[in-house]
Amino acid sequence: MNEKLIEDYKSFLDNGKTERECVNQIVALAEAHGFKNLEKLDSVKAGDKVYYQKMGKAIALFTVGTDDLSKGMNILGAHIDSPRLDVKQNPLIEKDFVCYLNTHYYGGIKKYQWVTLPLAIHGVVCKKDGTTVNISIGEKATDPVFCISDILPHLAQKQMKEAASDFISGESLDLILGSVTPTKKNDSDEKKDEKKEKASSKKAILKLLKECYGIEEADFASAELEIVPAGNARDCGLDRSLILGYGQDDRSCAYTSARALVESEAAARTNCCVCVDKEEIGSVGATGMASHFFENVVAELVARLGNYSELTVKRCLANSTMLSSDVSAAFDPQNPDLFDRDNVCYLGSGLVFNKYTGSRGKSGSSDACPEFIAKIRSVLDTHKVAFQFSELGKVDQGGGGTIAYLAAKYGMYVVDAGVPVLSMHAPWEITAKEDIYQAYCGYKAFLTING
Repeated sequence: MNEKLIEDYKSFLDNGKTERECVNQIVALAEAHGFKNLEKLDSVKAGDKVYYQKMGKAIALFTVGTDDLSKGMNILGAHIDSPRLDVKQNPLIEKDFVCYLNTHYYGGIKKYQWVTLPLAIHGVVCKKDGTTVNISIGEKATDPVFCISDILPHLAQKQMKEAASDFISGESLDLILGSVTPTKKNDSDEKKDEKKEKASSKKAILKLLKECYGIEEADFASAELEIVPAGNARDCGLDRSLILGYGQDDRSCAYTSARALVESEAAARTNCCVCVDKEEIGSVGATGMASHFFENVVAELVARLGNYSELTVKRCLANSTMLSSDVSAAFDPQNPDLFDRDNVCYLGSGLVFNKYTGSRGKSGSSDACPEFIAKIRSVLDTHKVAFQFSELGKVDQGGGGTIAYLAAKYGMYVVDAGVPVLSMHAPWEITAKEDIYQAYCGYKAFLTING
């Protein structure tokens, strides 16, 4: 195993808790390996290494091969968004001397997992004067952290009788920002001072925001702030074989894909890594895979290679092969009845392939072609990469989706291939170091396929 790769990956998790932070790190990684911004180039030729980003939240990397691009590419596609809490546009509220930040959860979460944890605030605040304030509070040892409170067990009889999906509501996921101690006056002044006392906590927070960051309350309307677990990824287990960290779905695959791409050289076939946003909520928006982002980037590349035509773009996409680099559910020995033991992946057993995802009757999935899978098996065996095949739990238990079906609409070969994860979508997820390494090796091997 490559220990440096593992430590670099943990650092990527620590410094990439939002999509913007992930893109910034991927750009730095790419530029360190000689990649140039495609938008600043008038022309591109075989052997060039380029990248193109969208709104700071999606990015595509290319190593240009000698073949005509109409023959297609080898593509590694991952997403860099993860479940979290997003701050609302009018978020500052005060309840009885405690100031809160109102949130809206993002992606599929168990809401009860987010209470009583140390949390951090990451993101940007865009001001009317055109400046942007970068926010990261809660990661340094000297930073304060934030928290969502819960009811003490002594008073939770009613709460504990409710369904797990209900006893913590979305509207109760309010982040504690600060509080003040009320100072009571005499009885005659109490009513008069009550409103002033209740407003003081919010005023104190607004004063701090102004002093430290130059932010006014109205600036929250043009902010993109994400609430994430505070703290770094850590080795897990006495044998240190596992990694405990936030956002490993799907940054475990995004990092290993990007790393494999920048450390590979294109031969005849052009290689690509695309990391997109919004997968956790349906791949929507301008930076999601359902947008025209990737298609437009390919068009930009074709144009700079000369002799642009729409047909070349269409042929390029249709003749491409892609690994949809996304995680899968690792077998959980604590809940064995949820899995088909003959069709499940295990921590430490290598890169995992899901021929299809979707739910129950394969709804919403992309079912990969066996000819393509056979070709991948061959190249992985040649490069001695450990891999396994899996389904996402028993047929009637549920399921999930990836970006694979959105790539398949172009007519390309695509299959899901990623890292097994325990506690997927929880604030802290678990992966095996060996699987991270095998994913990197598998992605690198895939990039050697020639047609």
